[in-house]
Amino acid sequence: MDTAPQAVPALDSSPLGHDGVPRHVAPLLDDGVFSPERMKAEREQAYFNDLYLLAPVAYFVLGLDGVILQVNLVAAELFGLARGHPGHVLFRSFVHAAFRHDYDQFVQRVLNSSEPERIQLQVQLPPPRPGAREAGLPVSLLGSADPNGQALRLVLEQAEGKLAALERSEERFRRIVHSAEEGIWEIDAQALTSFVNPKMAQMLDCQIEDMLGQPLAAFMDEEGRAILERNIARRQDGIVERHEFKFLRRDGSTLWATLATNPIFDASGTYLGALALVSDITAQRAASERIWRQANFDQLTGLPNRHMFLDRLQHEAAHAKREGACLALLFIDLDHFKQVNDRLGHEKGDMLLRQAARRISERVRTTDTVARLGGDEFTVILAGVGQLGGIERVLQELTAALALPFLLDGDTAQVSASIGVALYPADAEAPDALLRHADQAMYAAKSAGRNGYSYFTPALQQAAELRRSTVREMRLALAQDQFEVHYQPIIRLRDGAIERAEALLRWRHPLRGLLVPADFIAFAEANGLIIDIGEWVFRQVVRQARKWQDEHGAPFQISINKSAMEFRCDAALYQDWGGHLARQGLAPGAIVIETREAVLLDEGRQVVDRLRQFRAMGLALALDDFGSGQVSLACIKKADIDFLKIGRALVGELGRDGDGQGLCEAIIALAQRLGLKVVAEGVETASQRDLLRAAGCDYAQGYFFSRALPAGQMDRLLASQPAA
Repeated sequence: MDTAPQAVPALDSSPLGHDGVPRHVAPLLDDGVFSPERMKAEREQAYFNDLYLLAPVAYFVLGLDGVILQVNLVAAELFGLARGHPGHVLFRSFVHAAFRHDYDQFVQRVLNSSEPERIQLQVQLPPPRPGAREAGLPVSLLGSADPNGQALRLVLEQAEGKLAALERSEERFRRIVHSAEEGIWEIDAQALTSFVNPKMAQMLDCQIEDMLGQPLAAFMDEEGRAILERNIARRQDGIVERHEFKFLRRDGSTLWATLATNPIFDASGTYLGALALVSDITAQRAASERIWRQANFDQLTGLPNRHMFLDRLQHEAAHAKREGACLALLFIDLDHFKQVNDRLGHEKGDMLLRQAARRISERVRTTDTVARLGGDEFTVILAGVGQLGGIERVLQELTAALALPFLLDGDTAQVSASIGVALYPADAEAPDALLRHADQAMYAAKSAGRNGYSYFTPALQQAAELRRSTVREMRLALAQDQFEVHYQPIIRLRDGAIERAEALLRWRHPLRGLLVPADFIAFAEANGLIIDIGEWVFRQVVRQARKWQDEHGAPFQISINKSAMEFRCDAALYQDWGGHLARQGLAPGAIVIETREAVLLDEGRQVVDRLRQFRAMGLALALDDFGSGQVSLACIKKADIDFLKIGRALVGELGRDGDGQGLCEAIIALAQRLGLKVVAEGVETASQRDLLRAAGCDYAQGYFFSRALPAGQMDRLLASQPAA
């Protein structure tokens, strides 16, 4: 026995709203929540869409007055009706005049029966159009009423006895389409959507009926349209292809999908459109993008990292070679950045790096490449530079921008930048050599006083090679005892006695002779070798202080210079110093640690801890070269300094004008009021000695008294002075 398709729950006889839901259904409640009736109607609409929208037979929902309320896709195309707004159209108007009486009786039977009814008649279709069937079409109608008697449904078949086959075909089609894990998308020859399955609509967060008739490009952004245009012609040539496309969902989010497309042709070979199997690869693309970004971009600043930078440098160099053009490579290193990390913490340091990255990027062209190599090192590739004037402008803007204060969430920090410049092809043609030369030029900018820039020259190359060879030789010098400690006497001005000395390092180089610290200490600091050298000097000086104490019967004080880098190193490196001093039996204060003003200006935790650590060991502290920086006497008192050493620049002004003498007198008086002993450095004349003595200065050293002497000569000098 023939059976009708499952009846859809009742719909009202009034026309449908724009969303396909009957207008009579109760609207939103006053509080904005959907009423049960509204939600039920929406479920009914979704049920209709799932069950009948794509069915391969014509399906109609009629009101009690015979007006067509809803049609599926086949019915809409067959009768030329609009899916969303069929209008006030009677189904009876399509029935052939000779069959209208039979149709009216059929409708009455359907409304009065609980079982489906069938009738055979003819319907008249709209005027023929390309591809449409001829008018006066014999059909079979299967009708049923919903349980509430508010509407009736018609299934139209085109040949008697075909209903069972159609139902089986419908069920098979529905099963395939609805269970597919991929989207199915068909377009016609004009790239207009002629079919999509529910999965495809779900992927784009659209309704099926909203997609039909829309151009494929309507669901893409400009990038996706460009890809589409490049491939439509190939598809029309009959090429089966698989491509990745970028679509936009209804909410504007991105859907990346692969389309495996197959062209569709009619019997004559005319292109009718294409059918695509669509797979969502958004998650895979996001994962691949994330992996690619992690491999090529700096996570902190978002700039290209070293790997991406080297790739772009090679590309730009190759392009410049083809075009006969030039490019400039800038190597930027932030000055004093470590102090920001130490003083404010790494979180604030990271904030500064992000701001610095923005400042650099804002002062170059969008076509230029800005990268972060790591730490506080950045690079810029200026492509297509025609003259040095353009490079100079960028360099000046960069140095000025990076010298401005950085606001770090309640704190302020100030750094500067040293920039090295290497030009392609003048300085190097190989990318790795160009980078190396820019790095060397940056070090030249640092050596020149920082907060500036320097160009690479052959002399810089030689200096870099000298730096590398010097470090190698210094390691060998430590192993072979080539270093020596010389001692410059510190004279007590009131009576000329020698009870103190400053230890000064010398290197007896086997080829270059006796070298002073200015010849090699900077290299040792840049490569960390200063820590090992400092440890060696400390033990040599302690042994010598013990020896002179034993020989001369009184404590003898020796000063050791320490660089800022030694104050920032790991505290564990100095843990044994206190024990070593105790084992040698030296009195507290026998060893003085000298440092420069920059250390006191550094508020980093490591520097403070190191000062306290030295104090706890019984070491005295001295501030060297006072008067050349910005340290106040209050800062000195806070740091618990024992000795203040007036710099040779101030001492050199003594006797030339009254201002120099007045400044020295003021420093001596204020320092002594704070309980500090004062040492004047660089005394070269008897006049300077006399003026310092008259001002009440405690100690002095300089060539007027003695140069730095080897330990043996210092022995004889101490032995020759009268006993205390």
